[in-house]
Amino acid sequence: MTNQPFHIIATTAFGLESVVKDEIKQLGYAITQTENGRVHFEGDARAVCEANLWLRCADRVLIEMGQFKAVTFDSLYEQTKALPWEALIPEDGCFPAAKISSVKSTLFSKSDGQRIVKKAVVDRLSRQYGIDVFPETGAKFPIHIRILKDVVSLCVDTSGSGLHKRGYREHAGAAPLKETMAAAMVKLSRWRPERPFLDPLCGSGTIVIEAAMIGKNIAPGLRRSFVSETWSGAWKKQYDLARQEAEQAKNDKTFRLLGSDIDGKVLKQARANAALAGVEALVAFQKLPVQKIATKRRYGVIVTNPPYGERLGDEAEMKTLYADMGRVFSGLPDWSHFILCAYPEFERYFGKKATKNRKLYNSMIKTYFYQYFGPLPKKVRRNQN
Repeated sequence: MTNQPFHIIATTAFGLESVVKDEIKQLGYAITQTENGRVHFEGDARAVCEANLWLRCADRVLIEMGQFKAVTFDSLYEQTKALPWEALIPEDGCFPAAKISSVKSTLFSKSDGQRIVKKAVVDRLSRQYGIDVFPETGAKFPIHIRILKDVVSLCVDTSGSGLHKRGYREHAGAAPLKETMAAAMVKLSRWRPERPFLDPLCGSGTIVIEAAMIGKNIAPGLRRSFVSETWSGAWKKQYDLARQEAEQAKNDKTFRLLGSDIDGKVLKQARANAALAGVEALVAFQKLPVQKIATKRRYGVIVTNPPYGERLGDEAEMKTLYADMGRVFSGLPDWSHFILCAYPEFERYFGKKATKNRKLYNSMIKTYFYQYFGPLPKKVRRNQN
């Protein structure tokens, strides 16, 4: 079972598809298709394990069981029933129709769609295993249903909880940034461990911690479990091997990343989170308002997610903060700045137009990733040529 080829889909936030593509290629797998929020590739069970352990910017890893067009519920039932569900789901497997979306499709009733898919899978497995009643007391095989413009994609979720749940963030601020988005911000900044790094509005430390894990080459899924680990002994062995290799992949680089915030309470949370992530020796957090940021270090990288909208409540206060950021950051002329913000007039109050501007979705909030590229140090320029 674990050697059979699968069509695998890594789901991701809109705008991060290219980042996830690069991650999958670095794992050694070829991309077969890219669409909004989804990157497709081929692989076996080992590929599933590696993707769950190593993808920093993806939301979930799914195995696609089939794709077809359906404009009636009868067609949905028959084509679902025709798929080889027994290739994954054993007799005692628990297989809820856990998630469904329907966009611009004739089959718009989500509850009916879930009910029919579930019945079709039951009927298929009943015929294959020769039983009528399924106890569903074993491992879980959550079925995800997507219907887009009448095209149905049926997948089994291999991740369980979303991949942003690394296992280290027991403590978070009032408006936490997803770990997957934080990792993507660091990757898009092109930061390397030999360069200074700062988040001057760090909150509970997610961006700094994700950067430390990237710099140390710590697999983001190393401290958590996945639903597919419970599928069979063979799957568990694949995960054990992948985890052993991930442990050995950590490098011996030493560096110090900095985070600061005006709120001492959230800094306590940041330190606790860093300890849970195993990077406390690589990061330092200090209580300091952004207006007081100053350093003689050169060619550094700032990656930050300042408060916006409902996080501040006072628009005048928000505009003042952005203006202060622009003034302080301009005092670091050879630093690069990367700022995720939902406020559409951020550049106006920051006082400078970004080198590049990328639209990203932080959960359901449309944001912009403002990228201000500074000069690279000579050593980094030589390495990138």
